[in-house]
Amino acid sequence: MKLFMLLLALIILAISPFIGETPLNVRKILDPDAMEYLLFWDLRLPRVIVAFASGAILALGGLVFQAVFRNALTTPFTLGISSGATLATAFAIVFLPTSLLALSPFFSFLGAFATVLLLFIFARTLTAMQTNALLLIGVALSFFYSAALMVLFYISDLQQSYSILRFTMGSLNIVGFNNVTPVMIAALGLLAVVLRYKQELRLILTSYENAFLKGVEIKKVNLILLFFVSLSVGVSVSIVGPIGFVGLVIPHVIKLLSKKSSDKLILPVFFYGGVFLVACDLIGRNLGTVSEVPIGVVTSFVGGPFFIYLILKGKQR
Repeated sequence: MKLFMLLLALIILAISPFIGETPLNVRKILDPDAMEYLLFWDLRLPRVIVAFASGAILALGGLVFQAVFRNALTTPFTLGISSGATLATAFAIVFLPTSLLALSPFFSFLGAFATVLLLFIFARTLTAMQTNALLLIGVALSFFYSAALMVLFYISDLQQSYSILRFTMGSLNIVGFNNVTPVMIAALGLLAVVLRYKQELRLILTSYENAFLKGVEIKKVNLILLFFVSLSVGVSVSIVGPIGFVGLVIPHVIKLLSKKSSDKLILPVFFYGGVFLVACDLIGRNLGTVSEVPIGVVTSFVGGPFFIYLILKGKQR
């Protein structure tokens, strides 16, 4: 089963840059004067790389959040990171002149980062055992941001409302490699930090008391992990928009298939999270519709039923 999954994942990654609505002559992708060269190197390949890195961030972030909060239904967006980024982007769309709309990804990152800083100001007043209080603060911030977003929807014109709505659905319309570098740095940086604290993460997941007796600085480790996850998610959201359910679905699927402790699931979750988003993007842009289906819609179709399944399974226990 594991070998089959790995082979399928590698096949998806290999064929994704070559499949799309526009046929691609593979022989011409190395010819700078051919349309295929532009299509492959400026559109298809950067898109696949960004999709993989974003999916990896969201999936690994989900694994960390579920361990830190000891809650199987938490995701990287639980603390309001996505809502903060969306609100800041909407603000940029409504109030910035058209000539400066290219700065909207920067505003998106600022919104996510400001939310992270606000959460960590609150976290300083909490003890290591009060992690759930931070979770509730994140939920409250999400409601506040949603209310502010409704105000921006109300005062925006039709074009601005459409732009905000498109952002909330997520998009992988990447042109060139300019956006590849920050999201790849964020993904690899997050992976390095989580691997650095994998033993502490395993102990914390076992129990706070056991981790404390083993000498783990629980609050410090939790805050470091949450900070880097939130920061990485902020980078991802600023480039591709909020994409839901990846951080919920992939950690649970890998746990069901591997039956290993969290510290041994880090690399599989990272890898298959990336492959999952690449596969969803491959589906979304090859359905034969007038325009491609937003990536957030595809992941929601997969993740929504799975979320219900997890809730029902939890109640049966």
